[in-house]
Amino acid sequence: MPTPVMTVSNLRTSFRRGKEWIPVVKDVSFEVHAGETLAIVGESGSGKSVSALSLMRLHAAETTRIEGSVKLEGAELLDLSEREMRGLRGNKIAMIFQEPMTSLNPALTIGDQISEVLIAHQNLSLAEARRETLVLLQKVRIPAAEKRLDEYPHQLSGGMRQRIMIAIALACRPKVLIADEPTTALDVTIQAQILELIKLLQEEENMAVVFITHDMGVVAEIADRTLVMYKGEAIEHGPTEEIFAHPARAYTRALLSAVPRLGSMEGARAPARFPLVDAETGQPVEMAPVANTVAENPTPLLRVRNLVTRFDIHGGLLRGPAGRVHAVENLSFDLHAGETLALVGESGCGKSTTGRTIMRLTEARSGSVQLEGREILGLSGEALRHMRRNIQMIFQDPFASLNPRIRIGEAIAEPLLLHGIARSKEDARARVADLMVKVGLQADMASRFPHEFSGGQRQRICIARALAMEPQVIVADEAVSALDVTIKAQVINLMLDLQESMGLAYLFISHDMAVVERMSHRVAVMYLGEIVEIGPRAAIFENPQHPYTRKLLGAVPIPDPARRGMRRGLSNDEIKSPVRPASYIPPTRHYIEVSPGHMVQQWGADWDETASAA
Repeated sequence: MPTPVMTVSNLRTSFRRGKEWIPVVKDVSFEVHAGETLAIVGESGSGKSVSALSLMRLHAAETTRIEGSVKLEGAELLDLSEREMRGLRGNKIAMIFQEPMTSLNPALTIGDQISEVLIAHQNLSLAEARRETLVLLQKVRIPAAEKRLDEYPHQLSGGMRQRIMIAIALACRPKVLIADEPTTALDVTIQAQILELIKLLQEEENMAVVFITHDMGVVAEIADRTLVMYKGEAIEHGPTEEIFAHPARAYTRALLSAVPRLGSMEGARAPARFPLVDAETGQPVEMAPVANTVAENPTPLLRVRNLVTRFDIHGGLLRGPAGRVHAVENLSFDLHAGETLALVGESGCGKSTTGRTIMRLTEARSGSVQLEGREILGLSGEALRHMRRNIQMIFQDPFASLNPRIRIGEAIAEPLLLHGIARSKEDARARVADLMVKVGLQADMASRFPHEFSGGQRQRICIARALAMEPQVIVADEAVSALDVTIKAQVINLMLDLQESMGLAYLFISHDMAVVERMSHRVAVMYLGEIVEIGPRAAIFENPQHPYTRKLLGAVPIPDPARRGMRRGLSNDEIKSPVRPASYIPPTRHYIEVSPGHMVQQWGADWDETASAA
């Protein structure tokens, strides 16, 4: 058997807290060969990212102790000086980080940042480094590569910035590439492009890849072998096909059970809870079927008609608008009591702006939003505050939504007292305790601060705060996209439970098509501020008509290792810009009904170019 490129034996990483050393990674061992992909999977806090940073020796030396053995082509990395290690980083071992915007220098051009690596490690002249940088940009399929050399990170989309990070990592043709959650923050179509790119470049360079993720669908598509981490330990390790087919540990079975599988809802009429497995025992958690919660009343609870939201782009001092962002363009839909309508699409399509406009956190240019027949867009003052009791919002980042200086109980009680729902502080405390239990937390946790909770618990707190107003409609803006797979499944099951018991209507904003399939009654697909297809969930997922809908569904990673050798075909497409000249007049759109309630925007052969033409 060939010698592994990297061998890790009994890796132990500890962090100093006061005079104590707290072990975070405990005796992890693995090896990876040239041309092979090893996936390290686990949820937040499992130790997978700490392990990756330990391999690169990127932890602060004063507060970190790394023990064991890490050998790269036979050389022991833990024995090297910091100067020797700097010579290896980016040269023989490179890393792609999760968030490219925080990894790139905003003050330097793309060309300068890649050239810096080549000059430092390859001793190239400035002119030689620039020529090689252009080759690298072309290699990672950056369109108009020569033009991009002199652009700054903020001028590129998230997908393009991640390609720049890959170009930097591959600049010196490393033997080992560590990819730490490189697609987690990306839309599903851009994620598919990045995964395909990494696979192609790996084949070209015969690199060993250590891919860190919590997404088992991604693991199935990219990994030859899989190592599962739980509480700092490697609890299971083997060929990916074997891990998926015959998981030996309860935690691995729990991870796999919580993965949303596109197509699993075929033939089902109502949403369905995720079939969870207990991470300690490996036993299935009993789940009752979801009852039909949609009210029979034909009058919608929320009616949106011809909604338009635009943002002016000013050209300079005292000048009129040079252009406009057409964020939401002529949007219309209904939402009934007890129903979930999912708004789906890539970043920049206008789905979050739609939610914020309905909440009046962003002002509409024109259109109508009615709640139980009452117009919302014209409300102000006390009438607007009263309306917001009936429509609440759950945001994507629960930590940013909570005041770090206020205890959780006070944060939930504040709107109860402000709106007069609670008659006294004692009444508010009782209601808070009841809400905490309702969202699956303990009542005595109300005395804690936000930083004392996990991400999933913080999102439950945000749900409790939204429920405090006893709303009819909840706008959930990417409410589960930042959560680990099992926590995501638990929160979605909670939302379905609450909908069933309280008759809530959800406007569920997401780019995760597999989650949407399980959660929703109806689906609206957005592209550049417009709805291009809307209809019952089964119609959208089983009979998609619009090319953009089919593109979204085709990019979803399928948790089936048998698909690992498949190639999707690499696309350089990015979502088009919604920016238009100030004189732009949107064309009139026409829709056809292909089945009851299933409406599709008419398009031509060049639908994407037409939709984005300025």
